[in-house]
Amino acid sequence: MAQNDAFPTQSHEPNAALPLNPKREQILRGAESVFLEHGYEGASMSQIAQRAKVSKGTLYNHFENKADLFGALVEELSRGKLSTLFQRVDSMEGDCKEVLSDIAERFIRMLLSPSGLRLYRIIVSEAPHFPNLADIFWQHGFGRTLNIIKKCLDYWVEHGDLAIDDSVFAAEQFSALCQTRLVHRRRFELPVDCSDDQIRFIAQSVGTAFMKLYGVPKS
Repeated sequence: MAQNDAFPTQSHEPNAALPLNPKREQILRGAESVFLEHGYEGASMSQIAQRAKVSKGTLYNHFENKADLFGALVEELSRGKLSTLFQRVDSMEGDCKEVLSDIAERFIRMLLSPSGLRLYRIIVSEAPHFPNLADIFWQHGFGRTLNIIKKCLDYWVEHGDLAIDDSVFAAEQFSALCQTRLVHRRRFELPVDCSDDQIRFIAQSVGTAFMKLYGVPKS
């Protein structure tokens, strides 16, 4: 990969506050619409500048190159979407199964959101040509989600509700369960009922299945 396609390595927590920069946000909103419409390879900095209604000079003052801009967009989208998961994990109100089911529902809704689906498709289609796209998506998106789930599982292990030896692997299992039926079919544009009732049914099923896998029987 050429030098100007290198991705930044600096990252921020999804719930960390970044300084408000209206011009930067304006560029990111323009970039979001162009990337989701044309994919990574099909998007150009000229298109993004035009969509964001800024000059190319202003665009390059904020972002070094297209890869830098894409990475910032993925990070920004992930931070916003993951904030509700952080809030649920930080509160931990309710019993273990209830919390797991609630996190599963929030995660499923995040994966089924229009931007979440389109972003996933961009990564899958472009990753063979731009491997670092997958790295940046994992770093700022899916990897952070797994860390949130792991934090939740560790909490309930400490409180004696779950018995888990490898919470990273268990978080991956939880993630996989959340993607059954609805998410996989929706990603392939197959007909599927993604109503609130169905989402809640899958989420409750995930919580039930996970307790059967790792739940500690109550005496």
